[in-house]
Amino acid sequence: MQQPLDILKKYWQHDSFREPQDKIIQTVLEGKDAFALMPTGGGKSVCFQVPTMMKSGLCLVISPLIALMKDQVVNLSTRGIKAIALTGGLSSDAISDQLDNCKFGDYK
Repeated sequence: MQQPLDILKKYWQHDSFREPQDKIIQTVLEGKDAFALMPTGGGKSVCFQVPTMMKSGLCLVISPLIALMKDQVVNLSTRGIKAIALTGGLSSDAISDQLDNCKFGDYK
């Protein structure tokens, strides 16, 4: 099994985690609840994205910030990670298609 640092290097090209990312990721990987309060730009996304790449299934992130959701999808896509954003502006057909992609399309 790959280690968190291997995932970080492969997809984000960083050699180390910021404090306290490694502790948060380890807590998540142990199946424990985690509450991470970090400043904007502090690297919160990596704390759920790295464990998601290490485990089967997908990660569901709920956010009221549509621009942030779209930005993260673009960022993950450029790293070769399949991601989508379900937003209120989508038609019901588009939402249905994207949910099918989640189920059958190997999205993370």
